[in-house]
Amino acid sequence: MPTIRDIAKAAGVSPASVSRVINNGPKVGAKTREKIKRIIREMEYQPNANAQAINMQNNASIGIVLADLTDPLFAKMAHGIEKVAAEQNLQIFLNSGAFDRASELDAIEVLLEHRYQALVVHSAMIDDKTLIDFARKVPGLVLLNRYIKEIEDRCIWLDDKLGGALMADHIVEKGHQKIAVIGVDGILNNTRYRLEGIKAQLNKYPVQFEVEMLEQGAATYEGGEVAVQNLLARGVEFSAILAYNDAIAIGATSMLKAHGLSVPKDVSVVGFNDLILAQCIKPKLTTIHNPIEEMAMKATKLALSLSKNSDLGEIESVADKHKYVPVLVQRHSVQEIS
Repeated sequence: MPTIRDIAKAAGVSPASVSRVINNGPKVGAKTREKIKRIIREMEYQPNANAQAINMQNNASIGIVLADLTDPLFAKMAHGIEKVAAEQNLQIFLNSGAFDRASELDAIEVLLEHRYQALVVHSAMIDDKTLIDFARKVPGLVLLNRYIKEIEDRCIWLDDKLGGALMADHIVEKGHQKIAVIGVDGILNNTRYRLEGIKAQLNKYPVQFEVEMLEQGAATYEGGEVAVQNLLARGVEFSAILAYNDAIAIGATSMLKAHGLSVPKDVSVVGFNDLILAQCIKPKLTTIHNPIEEMAMKATKLALSLSKNSDLGEIESVADKHKYVPVLVQRHSVQEIS
């Protein structure tokens, strides 16, 4: 059965435009509207009855945008949201942003077209100004895992800078001075703050962060493998790796082993997020615990509260109550050196 995204792809438009046509909304030109209607007929698209019911009963539902539905981190986010929704007998409409700005915008616009009053949004690619504009339109919009000062009372976020500092502190305390860092290209917030935390902390010691020690890539297992390949190919000397997330750390560990290097005997590795995978790999991964499920529950409750009462001061006046603190989890992937 074709979906709204299938119609959008065939018509060369955004899913939001298709949704507007289906719901007789504005902002679609006559020519484009007719083209979309023709494709709907040709593909024999049938509107989802549940989605229509949600649109009619948006006070009993919550709209969600997450970046990647296959990543264990986002699965934990979804689980946290689902817990709150189940407790309050709410329906969930879930969309993926796919770490792509256009897809994130489409996902949010579809939810706005369905007139959701409560939205929980994880956006890694949309700029601050655009998200601020969305927040002004929707009193119940809350950002998860993202901090924007202008709307900080709408943000539930992790202190990523502290997380980076904890990584750096731990590895230096274990005697390491040649420290490589694997970051992520393109993501606007977390990677920058984690890197800032790492740099600032290293610079407090006789360990200066050098640009050649940084490798940027994808936030995946394969990204970790490629990053290590690149570091080794450039002849970078390192005794430790600080990775943006656990997936990168595990990929890096795999590639180190492929090059005959032992973890942690030859190279120590630290990850970030503390996902279940961190305990499955050998050696078990030292990492930073990210309480993302608890954060997702908090974001959902806040979105629901705000959707019923747009006075932020009455909901929670202290922004720091929305900030979560990371914790270092020591396992077996870091070795002390003399």
